[in-house]
Amino acid sequence: MIVRAAVLAALVLAGPAQGACRLALTLGLDVSGSVDAAEYRQQLDGLADALVRPAVREALLAMPDAPVALSVFEWSGPSVQRLLLDWRRLEGPQDIDATTGRLRAVERRTAPPETGLGAAMAHGAALLARGPACWRRVLDLSGDGMANAGPRPEEVRDGAALSDVTVNALVVGRRRAGRAGGAPDLDALEAYFRARVIRGPRAFVEPAEGYDGYADAMARKLLREIEVVAVGAAQ
Repeated sequence: MIVRAAVLAALVLAGPAQGACRLALTLGLDVSGSVDAAEYRQQLDGLADALVRPAVREALLAMPDAPVALSVFEWSGPSVQRLLLDWRRLEGPQDIDATTGRLRAVERRTAPPETGLGAAMAHGAALLARGPACWRRVLDLSGDGMANAGPRPEEVRDGAALSDVTVNALVVGRRRAGRAGGAPDLDALEAYFRARVIRGPRAFVEPAEGYDGYADAMARKLLREIEVVAVGAAQ
């Protein structure tokens, strides 16, 4: 397997001086007015489901001397961000299980309808700044809409706070051919997030076909991010 080979090479090349952690990953989840109660639950449970899938779990635990550190927050209007999981090093199965248990136990709080994407990016940058010193820092934002309040996302993206951070995105919507009931246009969302949100080496936008496809999209995204770290460390 390519990832395993890269992991072994990374362990050889990294040495003990780099052994703190290989990836600091903070996930920001959109809970603005466009996300209903069922979709909120699909998002939290989808993240938990993705973390316990065998391929994701194996990738997360592949380098025990340099684990992944994870934090999770939710966001809506420009002044509303809520920490769901403070920084946790995923050093063993018990850490993944505790994380998923916490996510499944989260209950929704009232949030404003606005989509403060730029403010969410700034919050994620601040969370990473006080997080662990890892080989790579990644902010990942999930969303089903474009910014309509607060600072423009491209202004935050291009600022100093994210200068050494990779920003990826997971967007939720429907392709034009299958849209119904006012579902967000997935093609338009992908283009928007590529142009105004993501940044850094190998940054990408992962699409989800509706919230029923969120868990699958999150699993794909996590595997891509973890694989990039392993390959990058081996280069």
